[in-house]
Amino acid sequence: MNKHTLIIALLAAPISAHAADPAAVWTIQDENATLSTAKVTDRYYTNGLRLGYASPSDALPAGLNDAAAKLWGDGQRRWTFDLTQQIYTPFDTASKVPAKTDHPYAGVLLGTFGLMSDTAQHRSSLTVSLGMVGPSALGENIQNGFHDLIGQKGNAGWGSQIKDEPVVQFTSSRTYRIKMGSIGGLETDALPELTAGLGTVRDYIETGVAVRLGQGLDADYGVARVRPGQSGGDVFQRNGNFGWYVFAGLNGQAVMRDITLDGDVFHSGPHVKRTPFVGEAEGGL
Repeated sequence: MNKHTLIIALLAAPISAHAADPAAVWTIQDENATLSTAKVTDRYYTNGLRLGYASPSDALPAGLNDAAAKLWGDGQRRWTFDLTQQIYTPFDTASKVPAKTDHPYAGVLLGTFGLMSDTAQHRSSLTVSLGMVGPSALGENIQNGFHDLIGQKGNAGWGSQIKDEPVVQFTSSRTYRIKMGSIGGLETDALPELTAGLGTVRDYIETGVAVRLGQGLDADYGVARVRPGQSGGDVFQRNGNFGWYVFAGLNGQAVMRDITLDGDVFHSGPHVKRTPFVGEAEGGL
């Protein structure tokens, strides 16, 4: 996957990293294949757009707060909601009917509700997503509509996309923070992560680690990504000081099923052979 990510997070007043957090977090994120070293960029995982909200800490309704406490024990607990759309296309976007060995056209639209709990050592999350795959996910509308807007030719094969089908997805994740001392007055840490997903969108297990060098690393658990990318989540806490870091990471995934490759669960239609084990490297500032 070749993509560029832009994240804008808006918070309220600065707070202590160890105090209850009265600030909600709003996120606008886009992952797009436009910036790439490949000659052909508009292919495979083409675009991921996410609008996210995370509540202030300890602002959960009583029932959710009790459930989070039983799951994870003590911690700063929040509820979250994301609206995401992902667009997938074949390598050959000029043909009306892509080759059977090429990636199917697919749009995935999900609303995701989640619980999150933070301690100084780890971040835990549990989410459930409901949505649609197929024409109702508006992949063709967004992609070809944008192409029309910028005067670019639209992709020809959306008529062959995966059919409409409701989907459900459960995801559980934990990220640990392991401090590794300082280098030249800068903090360093490692962020091992383990994630499992089960549902009609994707069945997979992911594990990976990111390492960071910078200042104010206690504020978050690494960069936010659109799943199934390795993600530290949106929430971060400011302490009134400027914070920054450079990071690099590796992750591996065992994928048992992926609706964008294996096709619809309840309909016959386009599908392609899936690679069961995949890896990814990431880096940035």
